[in-house]
Order: sequence, then C-alpha cells, then structure tokens
Amino acid sequence: MPPTPALPGHPLPTPRAVPLQRLRVLFALILRDMSAKFGRSVGGYLWAVAEPLGGIVLLAVAFSLALRTPPIGTSFLFFYATGIIPFTLYGNIASSAAGAVRNNRGLLSYSVVTPLDAVLAGAILELLTMSVVALLLFGGIILVDDVAVNFEPVRVVRSFTMAAALGIGVGTLNCVLFGFFPTWKNIWGVLNRPLFLVSGIFFTFNSAPPAMQTVLWYNPLSQIIGELRAGFYGSYRADYVSDLYVFGIALSLFVVGAYLLRRHGSFLIEQ
Repeated sequence: MPPTPALPGHPLPTPRAVPLQRLRVLFALILRDMSAKFGRSVGGYLWAVAEPLGGIVLLAVAFSLALRTPPIGTSFLFFYATGIIPFTLYGNIASSAAGAVRNNRGLLSYSVVTPLDAVLAGAILELLTMSVVALLLFGGIILVDDVAVNFEPVRVVRSFTMAAALGIGVGTLNCVLFGFFPTWKNIWGVLNRPLFLVSGIFFTFNSAPPAMQTVLWYNPLSQIIGELRAGFYGSYRADYVSDLYVFGIALSLFVVGAYLLRRHGSFLIEQ
C-alpha cells in the first residue's frame, strides 16, 4: 500500500521526529506537574523537598528514642533512612502513576498527550524530588552523626531504579483498576499498610528467622531496601537480592497496565 500523502503544509512526521515529540511532551508535562504541585515560586520547590525530608527526620528521631541500637552500623537515623527512602520513593511513584489519568483529564483531551505520558511524567518528577531528598538526608546524617559508610554507587542507583520501576508498574496497573473498580482503591490502601512493617525498614532480612526470610523474599521491597543498604554498609551481605525477580515483577505489571491503559484510555478519561 502506498504511503498516505501529506496534506499541504503538514508534512508527515519522520521516524526520528516521533521520539523527539514524545520527549517534548514528557518535558512539558513534567514542567506542568512541577508548577501545579510546587507553584511558581522558589519557596514552593523548597517546600517540595522540605516536606518529605522533615517528615522522615521526625519519624527517624522518634523511633531512635525507642530503638537506639540499629541491627547494623552505629546510627539508627542512618539505618532508618536507608529503609524509608526507597520505600517512600516506591510509594510516591505508585501513587502518582495511579492518579495520572484523574489528575490530567484536561490535557488528555489532546491527541498528542497519552495516558502513559502522564504516568511517566509524574514518575520522573517523583524520582527527581526523592533523589534530592535522599542526597540531603544521607549527607546530613553522615555529617551530624559522623557515620562511616562504604559507598557503592552502582548498588545505590540499582536500588533506586528498582524502586522506581516497581512504583511505575504497580501504579500503572492501579491507574486502570481504580478507574474500573473504585472500591479497589480502598482495598489497596488497606493491603498496602502492612508493607511499612514487613519490608525491612526497622530490621534486616538477614536478622529475620529462616522461616520468615522465606516469606519476606517474595516482597520485592525487602530486596530493594537490602540492595540500598548493601550500597552503604560494606559489612552487609545482600546475596538474597534478585534483580531479575524485582524487575520481572515491575515489568510484568507495567506491560499489563500499559496495555489496558492504551486499550481503555478513552473510557478512563471519561470517568
């Protein structure tokens, strides 16, 4: 079949122009989300970092009063930070992706913007924000508590990548499920709460009883947190971490969610 001729004054997009257009759309959506979430003032951007940073510090201080000796290292503040940062990163990205269609209905009326663009833009913004929070939090605790770390940047980046991928996968699928089954949002909120206690934020995978380790291994968040701790604690062994398992779950959820989002995007936008 011969190619469809271009309309006068409207040349057909070249294959190279398509990904560039997608990048421009993503960049524009990220800027819009930043403006909507943080405002246009410098104070808004500072508050975007200060709010999660302050909340994490307050919780860390409160728990450190009861649990003074961490399972590894000498600083409970740092131990807690290495658990709560990847957990929060996953949760923020999953929440942003799940609400991408609902929060961007006006923009999704334009054919150039797809629901998946909104999902990815929100995830990228949350990843950038939490990266700044992590940098300030880890750096501050290391300076104040004089924490000795054995920094392995590859493992730290891998942990952040796994947390972001899992958040995108869970959030993309939930974006569809929340639209079709509104009650699922309440059910998911209840199911998600125990993760704070069973993902290894307050303990290490290696310190759990063998029977409990067998169950905890299937929780990808426990592996993500273990990978991050291995990137800061030279003595911590995280041989149980399986990149293939975590990325496999994340990719599977994302593929299913993206397919359903593409197939039923119009219905979800109209809800």
